[in-house]
Amino acid sequence: MLRMERPRVPFLVTPRSHTGVEARMPQWSDRSTGERLQLLRGPGITQEQLAEMTGLSVATIRAAEQDRRLTLPTLMKLSAALGADISVIEGQQAPRRQMAQADRSVVRALSAAVHDTAAGILPSDADAPQLHELEAATDRCWNLYWKGRYTEAGALVTPFLASAAARVREQPVGEQDAAWGVLADAYRLAAYVANLVGARDLAYSAIGHAQAAASNAADGMRAALVNSGRAWVYLRDARTDDALRLAEQSATDIEPRFSTATPEQLTAYGSHVNFAAVVASRMGNKDRAADYLSQSHAVGARMGREVRAHGTLFGPTTATTQAVGINVSLGQTGKALTLIDSIKDVSGLAEAAQHRYQMDKAMAQADAKMWDASLDTLENALRAAPEWARHQTMPSVIAEKVGRASTARLRRVSKLIGIRAPIDGGFASATEKSAL
Repeated sequence: MLRMERPRVPFLVTPRSHTGVEARMPQWSDRSTGERLQLLRGPGITQEQLAEMTGLSVATIRAAEQDRRLTLPTLMKLSAALGADISVIEGQQAPRRQMAQADRSVVRALSAAVHDTAAGILPSDADAPQLHELEAATDRCWNLYWKGRYTEAGALVTPFLASAAARVREQPVGEQDAAWGVLADAYRLAAYVANLVGARDLAYSAIGHAQAAASNAADGMRAALVNSGRAWVYLRDARTDDALRLAEQSATDIEPRFSTATPEQLTAYGSHVNFAAVVASRMGNKDRAADYLSQSHAVGARMGREVRAHGTLFGPTTATTQAVGINVSLGQTGKALTLIDSIKDVSGLAEAAQHRYQMDKAMAQADAKMWDASLDTLENALRAAPEWARHQTMPSVIAEKVGRASTARLRRVSKLIGIRAPIDGGFASATEKSAL
């Protein structure tokens, strides 16, 4: 039997906010194992449901959570059911930021799929769908992603990776380019999901495998998309110089002739140029940001409407809404607020893009010392899209910035945001420069 102890529970004091309110919470390692099990189970799973998931009795679950008895076999079954490493349950490593049991299970499965397929290890029952079927699966994954349903997207990418890898293996030699391209898309999706949920090492690994697959596909467009994805991981990791270099390179690599460019080509180019503007703004480089922003608006105007292609969406509304966040990053709050006043309809954007625009709007209002308006915007966004919001880092940054709103409202918003603690193997706490 494992020896269980309940140590004292000191509190970790975070820096005092502008309101003078201190956020106090127990450190993960200082909780008892039983308490950690209860937190990992969360309010969404009862002890009875966990017993059914593990094949254990309710009495065994109750005993473990009360620190009365926990054997190694029981610990291993709980680890698998809760999607949490044993080191997390034992307090040697903190869990990912407010990640629900379903999220943890998806990340673990996704990580296994990424590493196994890259090593050529496929499930014995892995099928090899035809390319048109895999392309349809790619579209389904991206649709979930742009709805902000990242856990569902990650769950779908896991078997998708195995199927795409199986298709590569089954294709005749010399006819594998298209299959490698689909596999590159699958790895890029995995990297994007990992980046958003804070799984730093998985994000780097997946985008690296995406780069190798795109190279095998001999597809310049996909290679540029992967470079842009890596730049996004760099930005989350506060590697802004590297992020800007890659963002600029990927935009240059796919710059089309405007006179003959298809809407799909313009979508890819516009989103790349726009991202370069975002990274330049995070570095405080006004000239470069303004140059790329000008190109972004030109592409949007040329397109005349929002178009979805290559796993992204771009058009005139995207260019304008993204300009809000870019101006906020540059400290040009007045320009950001003027743009906000000019934006009347964002229904043409993907759901996730609409929610992100609300975050940029809330940040602009906070910078303008419109404290209550900022919290109103933030709270409405959090309530409208809780599944999307719990994977975002920007809300915490906004709440920290807001300093003169009513304490009750700030507490209410902070409760919606939840804990955003750094983790071993994860990204550091987000700042204005690295928040996504």
